[in-house]
Parts: sequence; structure tokens; C-alpha cells
Amino acid sequence: MSVFDTVLAVDWSAAKRKPPRESKDAIWLGVARGGTAEQQIYCRSRQEAEAWISSFLEQEQAARRRVLAAFDFPFGYPRGFARRITGSDDPFALWHWLEERIEDAEDGSNNRFDVASEMNRLFAGTGPFWGKPDQTRWPDIPYRKAGIAYKDVPERRRADLAAKAASSCFQLFFNPTVGSQVLMGLPVLQRLRLRHKAAVWPFENIAAAQIVFAEIWPGLIEPAVKAAMAVAGREEIRDRVQMRLLSQALSRLPAEELSEMLAAVPEEAQEEAWILGTGHDDRLNALARDEPGGLTPPPLSNDCFALPAGVDWTPVDDALALLRDRLGPVTGAETVPLADALGRVLAEDAAAKRANPPLPNTAVDGYGFAGGRAEGPHELPLVPGRAAAGVPFDGTVPEGSAIRVLTGAALPDGVDTVILEEDVNTDGTRIAFNGPLKQGANTRKAGEDVCAGERILPAGRVITPADLALASATGLAQLTVRLPLRVGVLSTGDELVEAGETAGKGQIFDANRPMLLALIRQLGFVPVDLGKAADDREALRAHLDGAAAQTDVILTSGGASAGDEDHMSALLREAGALQEWRIALKPGRPLALGMWQGTPVFGLPGNPVAALVCTLIFARPAMGLMAGAGWQEPQAFEVPAGFEKRKKPGRREYLRARVRDGRAEVFKSEGSGRISGLSWAEGLVELGDSAAEIKPGDPVRFLPYGSFSM
Repeated sequence: MSVFDTVLAVDWSAAKRKPPRESKDAIWLGVARGGTAEQQIYCRSRQEAEAWISSFLEQEQAARRRVLAAFDFPFGYPRGFARRITGSDDPFALWHWLEERIEDAEDGSNNRFDVASEMNRLFAGTGPFWGKPDQTRWPDIPYRKAGIAYKDVPERRRADLAAKAASSCFQLFFNPTVGSQVLMGLPVLQRLRLRHKAAVWPFENIAAAQIVFAEIWPGLIEPAVKAAMAVAGREEIRDRVQMRLLSQALSRLPAEELSEMLAAVPEEAQEEAWILGTGHDDRLNALARDEPGGLTPPPLSNDCFALPAGVDWTPVDDALALLRDRLGPVTGAETVPLADALGRVLAEDAAAKRANPPLPNTAVDGYGFAGGRAEGPHELPLVPGRAAAGVPFDGTVPEGSAIRVLTGAALPDGVDTVILEEDVNTDGTRIAFNGPLKQGANTRKAGEDVCAGERILPAGRVITPADLALASATGLAQLTVRLPLRVGVLSTGDELVEAGETAGKGQIFDANRPMLLALIRQLGFVPVDLGKAADDREALRAHLDGAAAQTDVILTSGGASAGDEDHMSALLREAGALQEWRIALKPGRPLALGMWQGTPVFGLPGNPVAALVCTLIFARPAMGLMAGAGWQEPQAFEVPAGFEKRKKPGRREYLRARVRDGRAEVFKSEGSGRISGLSWAEGLVELGDSAAEIKPGDPVRFLPYGSFSM
């Protein structure tokens, strides 16, 4: 029997408030008693989760049940961190410090990056916290980890190394955001432990405590989770499965084994904390399974597109997160005149050399004088002369006098207010008008648009004609831009021949390479035609070697699935550089993502439809990131469906579509070889990972080709 009556497992999140419908990457709670998982609870926000947990612990205390509450984020930081922040090695001093500073609203908005900035300033050099959603904000937090030495404190705790957890509690952004989870979680634990008099393992003696908090990591039971997901299908939420199985495994642990796990911690754990179950992965996986030791037959299916049970297909969002996390700018910079900057990516912030407008000026044609005027009639004498744009008045307008001014003219000395000429009567020597008129009316202040030294264009911006106008107006004659991204395109396959050549039996014309080369040019990159390679591994290796020397990124089509002749994935795997290659999308799940001699490679499917979809969804935003323009999401619109479709769960689907009469209509066939559908379509309809039954009039997500810059 377990030493605890109840186990509560908590999957925490630093994300914003989630929708009412149960979803992934939210906060999930799992409750188990007597070795049985009883319930899983979905919480939309951290406030909702804290309130539920507090109420639950209160009920358990009233029922005299002993509770193990296990949370899936680090309870401590690497050795030496707490002392640098608080002056003490006591982890609770750090919990208290964070609880005093972290602000968290119901909608999920919070100040965690501000607090991390404050902590970073207490360390010499760069870091230790890194990762943020905006490169220009929080200057004390580096956007990427590169350049952080981790001399003052280690990057990872001993517990992370022992459990083989790749994440770091200093990573605030880009998946996995463990660092943000810690900052948003420890203040909650501080309040809960004080409110319910909980003991925290391994910092405190837990022998007499009714409520015990412990740190867990769901990665310890990943094999059991994968097996359960293979049976449940893609419609199941992975976070819910994790909490069900983890709470179940901990609840099934015999008292002796659990006591042994709780006792076996190193000295560093008194400051850094420890992950419960580290080193006992096999035992936890055995206890986590619904039927330990049993085999579950795969579900029957006559659909060749069904996901094979047990195969670790990668969801689209996970693959995109991988690209966002691992890629960055790869091109150098050069300074060019404004005339050559259109469409280029700005390599550094551009600041105004001069204010715009440089001097106070008039916004209208009229008459200028000093001060406002009260209600009623007014008459002022005119001084000889006038002020016009480029022809300033050389003198001072006396108090109580007025002068003729034209739009854009610098305000003469003695003038701060202008009245419209339409509101004035004049005989050439005097003007008459009615008040009231506010001081400063119809004038522009110096620097009203842009101040001298102000940033006018951020690094990463793709220069537009309007940007050139702004740069020129503020005195800039040249800009520092990124060198254009060179994108190589290579086709593979013995069956391919060039258009215009004689096609033999079993041969087809290469449609992918012309399409992709044109698309690369349209996206603003430099296309590099790498030709085609035969279905020979060594020939393909030679092509890749040559391509890596002359390009910044390589797109290949064909040879990205699991067939015997698909050499692309085999070569990338052989080089130890294959990251993800079975993406759960249709069309195009055979997609290889890897590195060849330091050059990113996108192994696209051979079918033209799948090749284009994979390029738009994956390669386009990744290439924008490598070009220095940042990660760019396509602009989507909700429109009524003009079609019917029953979609199975497990993969995200993209249908060739166009909008007619306000409704999205889709191409008559979903076949990846139907090239005519690409020309027929004007965009894509995106269907989510879950099952769906779409009827005419239902809202669907439409991504016009224009949103991909094509």
C-alpha cells in the first residue's frame, strides 16, 4: 500500500488563458487513489488551477487523507542561483522573493520577463535567463542562448542531468518554456504551502506532513504515454493522458519503493530540488500502463492514410516549434543606398538622423501670430512678407501682429498659432476673424512625427517603399541590410526528365523544380538551381556536398518517406542530423528536416501538391527566420464553407481552395498528383488535427496564397 491516500499530479503551464473547450498545452490535473486514476481536470488559467487545488487540498485535509501533490516544473534552480538573488541558499527565500514580484492576470498576461530582467541584472555578463517573444523588448534578456557562458551558475541542475531532461529552467521562450513555468509556478506553490501547511520534498522533513509537495517530470513515463496515445488516437489530449498515467503510477507504488525514492537524493537537492522517480523509469512505466505487461491489438482500418499505431508522428505545431526554436539568421550584412534597399531585410535598427518635421511648421494656408484668442471678434495688423515651405520668413513677428503663412512653412519667430485663411477677412494690411482659437492651432511641432535619434525601422523588417520614404525624410541615405538568403532547389528521382526532353516509359516531367525556384524568387530569396539527382545514394551525397557550399538552405523534392529508394532521409539519418521526418499533415507527411554540413535541408515530398504545401507551411517561415526577417505566420480568414467533408482525426489537412461568392470552395480531388488544382486554387483551407464533419456554411480557416507572399 502507498504511503499516501491520494496522489494529485499537476501539468503546469505559463500560457495565456485557454478556451472553454478542453485543449492541449493547458493546465491539466490528475487525481488517483488506491492505484486507480479517478479523474483528470482541465483548468483554463493559473488562477482557476490554484483555486481548484486549494479547495481540493482543503477537502482532503478535512477527510484526513494524506496527499502527495506532484508538480511538473522545477522547485529550485542550479546551485548558487538563490544566493545571488536573495543572499541565501534557502530555496524558500527565492520562492518568497518571486511571490512578491510576479504579477499574473486572469487572462494570462504577466510580468515574468520583467522579473527575469531584474534577475539577469544581478549577474555579470549575459543571462542566465534567455528567450523572449520580442527581440526589441527586455534588453537584459537575450533572444537566443548563444553567448551565455553560465560561469556564475550552471545551466542545468543535477536532477535535470540525472533524469536526462534536455530543458533548462532559464529558458523563458521557445519550446519547451520550462523557465516560464517555474516563474509562474513557484509563487503559486509558495501560497499553497503556507495556506495548507504543506511540506516540500526534498527541502523539508515530510514524515509527519499530511500534504507533501514534490517535483515530477512526465518525460520519465514517455514510453507508457506513447503506447496509450497509439491506442487512444490523435483526438486524445496528450497532457490529459500524461497526468492520468503519472498519478496512477505514483499511486500504485508500494510504500517501501516510494519511501526509497523519497530517501535517495544527493546533497545538492537541498538547494536545487530533485525529480521524484529519477532512475526508476522502468518501474514507473510498468506501473503507469493501464494493463502492465499486456499487449493491445492495433485498431482495424482499411484506410492507407491511417496513422500506424505506435509510430511517433509529429504534429504540425510541434514541427513548427522545432523550427522556431532551432533556427536563426544565417546571412551576413552589407550597407546599401536607399535605391537598392527595397525588399531587403534590415540587419540592424535604423535611427533617424534628423527629426521630422525638423522645425515647427504650419499645417494649413492662413495667418500666423502668437497665442490663442478668446471668443469674439479680433483684428490684427499684418507685417510685410510671408513664410512658405523652403522660403522661411527672415525676421520676428511682433506681439499682436500676424503674417501670411503657407502649408509646410517653418513658423517664424513670434508665431505659434495659425488661423485658416477661410476663416479670415483681409484688406491686405489687416486681418479680422472670430475666436475662440486655441494656442498652437493648425501647427505641427518639431519632431511631432519622429524625433532625432529615434528608432524608425526595426531590425528584421523587410523594406517597403513607405520605409524608404521614412528613411529619406529623416536624413538616411543608406541602410544596413542582410545579404539575400540563397536557397538551393534539388529534384531527386530516376523518373524525372526536363520539360522539352523526350520522356520515356515510366518517366515524368519535373514540375517541382520550376515551381519551387519561381516561388523562392517570389518570396524575395535568391534561387539556386541544383538540378536533379538520380536515385543513387552516393550521387545524392555529392549533390548535397556541392549544394552546402553554395547555398544557405536546401530544398529537395522526393526521397523523404520510408521506401527503400528514399535516400534523402537515409543520408540525413546517417549523418546524425535528421530531426523530424514524419509530420502529421495531409498532403505531405513524408517531410525530412535535417542538416547537411551545417546547412538546413528540407526534404520535401515528391508529389507537387504536397511539395508546395510543405514549402508554404514549413520552409517559408523557416527561411524568413534564416533570412533575418523573423518568423512570419500567414494571415488567415474565417469564411463559410462551400463544401462538405468528413475528416478523420490525427493529421492537419490543407485543401486547395478559392473563395467564390463569399464561400470557400475546394478542388474536386485531394490527390497530391493533381497539379491542375494548384493553378486552380487561390489559397488553402486548413483543417485542424481533430476529427471534423464540415457542412456548407460552417466556418473554415482560409489562407490565401497572398498571405504567403506568393
